[in-house]
Amino acid sequence: MNHKIEHWMKELTLEEKASLCAGLNMWMTKGIDRLNIPAIHMYDGTNGIRKTSSDEEMGITSENIPATCYPTGSAIGSSWNIELLHEIGVALGIEGKEMGVELLLGPGINMKRTPLGGRNFEYYSEDPCLSGELGAAFVNGLQSQGVGASVKHFACNNQEYEKMVTSSEVDERTLREIYLSAFERIVKKAKPWTMMCSYNLLNGSYASENEHLLDDILRKEWGYEGVVLSDWTAVNDRIRGLKAGLDLEMPGPAHYNAAAIVEEVQKGTLSEEQLDKSVRRILTLVEQVTDHEVESPETALDYHELARRAAAESIVLLKNDNGILPLDPVKVKSVAVIGTFAKKPRIQGAGSAEVTPTSVDIPWEEMQKIAGEAVQFHYAEGCPKDDRIDDTMIEESAALAAKSELAILFVGQPEYAESEMHDLNGIDLPEHQVKLIEAVAAVQPKCIVVTSSGTALAMRPWIQHVPAVLHAWLTGQGSGRAVAEILFGLTNPSGKLSETFPVKLSDNPSHMRIRGENGKLYYREGLFVGYRYYDRKELAPQFPFGHGLSYTSFAYSDMRVTQHDRSVTVSLQVENTGAIAGKEVVQLYVQEEECKWTRPEKELKAFIKIELEPHEKKEVVFELEERDFAYYNTKYNRWIAETGYFKLVAGSSSRDIRLTERVFCDFGKEEASFHKFSLLNDWVEDPTAKSVLEKCLHEMNEHVTDKVHLNEEFIGFWGDFPTIKVLQMFGQNWLIHRTPDQVIDELIAEVERVRQAAAGTNTAAAQSQE
Repeated sequence: MNHKIEHWMKELTLEEKASLCAGLNMWMTKGIDRLNIPAIHMYDGTNGIRKTSSDEEMGITSENIPATCYPTGSAIGSSWNIELLHEIGVALGIEGKEMGVELLLGPGINMKRTPLGGRNFEYYSEDPCLSGELGAAFVNGLQSQGVGASVKHFACNNQEYEKMVTSSEVDERTLREIYLSAFERIVKKAKPWTMMCSYNLLNGSYASENEHLLDDILRKEWGYEGVVLSDWTAVNDRIRGLKAGLDLEMPGPAHYNAAAIVEEVQKGTLSEEQLDKSVRRILTLVEQVTDHEVESPETALDYHELARRAAAESIVLLKNDNGILPLDPVKVKSVAVIGTFAKKPRIQGAGSAEVTPTSVDIPWEEMQKIAGEAVQFHYAEGCPKDDRIDDTMIEESAALAAKSELAILFVGQPEYAESEMHDLNGIDLPEHQVKLIEAVAAVQPKCIVVTSSGTALAMRPWIQHVPAVLHAWLTGQGSGRAVAEILFGLTNPSGKLSETFPVKLSDNPSHMRIRGENGKLYYREGLFVGYRYYDRKELAPQFPFGHGLSYTSFAYSDMRVTQHDRSVTVSLQVENTGAIAGKEVVQLYVQEEECKWTRPEKELKAFIKIELEPHEKKEVVFELEERDFAYYNTKYNRWIAETGYFKLVAGSSSRDIRLTERVFCDFGKEEASFHKFSLLNDWVEDPTAKSVLEKCLHEMNEHVTDKVHLNEEFIGFWGDFPTIKVLQMFGQNWLIHRTPDQVIDELIAEVERVRQAAAGTNTAAAQSQE
């Protein structure tokens, strides 16, 4: 028991308790001066700290206090580097303390249902395993420095279009396996001090007051004990939200809701005990961020150098025909650099995540620093700043490329395209950039394209005309240096796509239902999001999930799989077979061979990024738990791993599978539970239930002409009938003094009685052996 918190709880008045449940202003919680309860300062922070000049300002359209701008979520997700995410979390914690930040509003964990999501650049991946592991590492690093995390946006906030009035309609299994799984992983592995609810409704109820989401799942099932706060103005019905477990309303002071809370407590429609739960959680958060002792680092961190390194790990080499990259400054004498992003790079998205960087590396400058005076660089703007097609600029760029030894084009989504509050219109490059690439590639076969975006890009029709594509994402203030080092071979690229790049937008599984209608958006693609869909449809993407090239090569061998108890160990060897050091992301996917329920072809369940010197070999070991083999069974409302055969596949991407092992996993026999409409197949598959049913049928057969025997022929025809209907069909002359419902109830009770008796016998036998 925390005596300080308990003292505060005893001294607080009802009115003060109510006031603590909303912020003081835009960025602070409310303190109580007479009790020395301090306020907490919180600021946006998915890829850096966006601290405003005033706590009364939102600061979206103004310059804020400079801070380190790291790669955005979609970029750092492509690093697949758990240690790096932890390191960035630590650095943000230290920098946050220096800036007076006690709670950082991040990371963003939402799944990428569609590549058109306006805030996709803030989120890590289309896959919950990758997002969850990276998010947990980030949260653990941040909170180790006494700065709280706020994992967001909980849940199913997958579009910006009318998000405050749209209900995400998601079936329970899809909700659990895809959209909540990463949040669950972070809650259990990192214990974030706060969670932020989303703006949207979920299955007809606002996330800020959704009892199933906030209480049934988050608190009771996952055991979450931290604060749940609202996204800014996401509160609808404050009293209902408080009852569901929404502790803190932001922004504040929301005097009207404080008055409503007091009134409801006084009327008896809201218990003070319920209010106290939220207040106690808020006070615990105050204690966590104000009394957290951390050791100062021995040496000052070089934040900008970390931002550069993070960018380098996140950039993905998508294509490199004939090894055109890396460039050798000794052999290349003239380079045409084309595109405004070369001198004014896009480093982040817009909206509440936009950071005022402390400095920005410029690709044009960094390439010249690396290459030196031996290489002549010539620049052309390429395209106007708006979307006009300027043929003269395109012709000038092509002419410059033609007289140079090679051309590097810097292109990407324009700054206005990716921002909070609106979704993208498409994933193709603007038409004038496509024409620019085609014109340059037509005259210069040595054409390298560097793309910048926060989401997947469609690269048809120009991709086949260029030998190399380097996807720079939105990689923060160090991206200019990172791009230059990769182009000239000082850094070996190691990023892997954290989302699938389709050939065209219409290939995406959500394409037919992107925005929803009349306030409802149905997630009818279900489990088949991202690579899960492309695998099931046998549809080739432009670049698959997990794809990324290196300047070296890696060989996989000696895969071994063993089960012990209910866990599985997977080991394999990875060797660098090339001439330079490099990093490889080993990805482990699980596929169930036979399941009664529909499952994806394979699902990512573990990964690791390793660094190897030339010809160095390392053993990689993964430990899988029973949950890694499970699916969410809505019949029993729990996760179930079925005993049977699984394939464990290791690869360099979701489509580049190197090793496969087949293993039989024994997870025990799942005891079926029965209800009025349980199918005959369910009854006969359970030995106890079948025995009980056979006794019943034997009694029935003595009173009827058309007798029932549970042989293969009968079950083959009637197996999908509810057993109660079998009784109704064949037992009419027997069902005189009992109804079919009564018989089924008796059978279910008998099954339970037999099971309990058997369990008691087994327990007694075990005790006697001891």
